[in-house]
Amino acid sequence: MSEATTDTDRQRLLVRLMWLSIATAVATIALKVAAWALTGSVGLLSDAAESVVNLVAAGFGLAAVVWAARPPDEDHAYGHEKANYLSAGFEGGLILLAAVTIAYAAGDRLLNPQPIESVGVGLAVAVVAALLNLVMARVLIATGRREQSLVLEADGRHLMTDVWTSAGVVVGVAAVALTGWNVVDPLIALAVAANIIVIGVSLVRRSADGLMDRALQPAELRIVDDVIGRYTNDHVHFHALRTRRSGRRAFISVHVLVPGAWSVQEGHDLVERFEHDMRAEFDQATVFTHLEPLEDPASFEDTALDRPGGEPLEGAD
Repeated sequence: MSEATTDTDRQRLLVRLMWLSIATAVATIALKVAAWALTGSVGLLSDAAESVVNLVAAGFGLAAVVWAARPPDEDHAYGHEKANYLSAGFEGGLILLAAVTIAYAAGDRLLNPQPIESVGVGLAVAVVAALLNLVMARVLIATGRREQSLVLEADGRHLMTDVWTSAGVVVGVAAVALTGWNVVDPLIALAVAANIIVIGVSLVRRSADGLMDRALQPAELRIVDDVIGRYTNDHVHFHALRTRRSGRRAFISVHVLVPGAWSVQEGHDLVERFEHDMRAEFDQATVFTHLEPLEDPASFEDTALDRPGGEPLEGAD
């Protein structure tokens, strides 16, 4: 199967899953609103409100998946993969908004406790909605990790917060029914809000890391070091290594120092083999190499991100 076909199949899979996430959000909204109407539980109302946030987030995620898959163009020579990070940041922000909404509703009910009605039917409906979200969340997270799609993983984690919210709400409503303590319902809702804040902050942080060109993960850096180690010897050195990730694509930049007596062809052959081996270790990787003479002191001064200007280098016209 060609790379183009693989990418096309991957894109179709991601789009299908995002549409399925949207359909799941619509179904759970209907179920949770019905559960709230039956019971009057503020916890179930907050749970339904979070599912509305899920729907908005899934719609934004679908747009990001389509946008990120667009091929490079004149204005975006390295593609549009960073749309993934925008989507994950947006989703993390929506999770935080949902937490604030839940906390506000719970605080009001804490001050003004209300009885809960039709507990059995309401809880049954809420459990069905939670199971729908659980299945969808697990599929999205697993596929997101396998396909290195932060959009899918973020949407899956968002749905998983909804599952935890639903679980907490069900426990709260059941506890109220068993004890008659109406205050338990809003207290459970507040605890759930605190829990999903942690997940929202995590997603926002990961989004910021991607937009700020964070280096590859430690496990990936060990792979990079391993490839470099295969080529390092008395005549070949490496320095000024820099890495970053943009969606699925890893960017790796390094300076390669070889004997100055080598011909251009010898140096070219070496870096071609090195770049080939490095790309083979990653799903998608862009490798930049800069060839330098090992004996020239200027080669060892060229390691900073920005090389100072000024006088021309020796030998330059």
